Amino acid sequence: MGVPDTVSENQKDAVNSPGPFYIKDCALVALATGRRARMLQEFRSELASINESSIYHHYWGSLLQARFEEREFNNDFAAWVRHGIHDAILAERLAALDPTDFPELESLRQEIIELIDMRLDECEGLLWMRATQQFEFVRSQIIVFDTTWCLQHPAELATAIEKFSTSSIFYHFIDARRRTDHRCDDFSDWLAGFGAEFEALRKHIAGIDPYFGNLAELRTELTQLFQAYFKEANA
Repeated sequence: MGVPDTVSENQKDAVNSPGPFYIKDCALVALATGRRARMLQEFRSELASINESSIYHHYWGSLLQARFEEREFNNDFAAWVRHGIHDAILAERLAALDPTDFPELESLRQEIIELIDMRLDECEGLLWMRATQQFEFVRSQIIVFDTTWCLQHPAELATAIEKFSTSSIFYHFIDARRRTDHRCDDFSDWLAGFGAEFEALRKHIAGIDPYFGNLAELRTELTQLFQAYFKEANA
């Protein structure tokens, strides 16, 4: 049997429809590892072999924790180095690391270790410095909830996204990068299923950095992007 040269409009729609976008919610459960450090050299040693889920927790977990003040540092490692070891230089270097710049957590781990080694070479006294508070390594386990809510077409994002809980934003925009084949957020992954139609929107989404800010700000930024895009598309 020969392969047809053309497909009908209905067939095209079927090909370019990845199905509904199922909206999930989540919670991160913090679990003790029993591993801790009082000195920077100990911290480096523990970091070299700690489970990746611990690195994930200390870089992303605080986004889901309720806070009444702005975070001074956006990851727990930088905060401990500054307030436990009292080394502002290394703390700033660790704070400047954006985990979204790394393809996987292992490469982020190696970059952190390199920064620590560089700082230990610069300041030998840090080899013997005991922290005023020890660092407790914690790991995370994510629990996912089905909201029973789904979107049928990308245009629905313009009105739906502002109703997402911040933990849904975390799951679909941040945690998704560990789950999707393209290491991208769930919105971009879903849009890719429609072919080239939403390529421009995917590029706009890729320009949003989820790390330097909070989840409410991220939700607002996504809301503004989707509303502006679909308003222009429908004009």
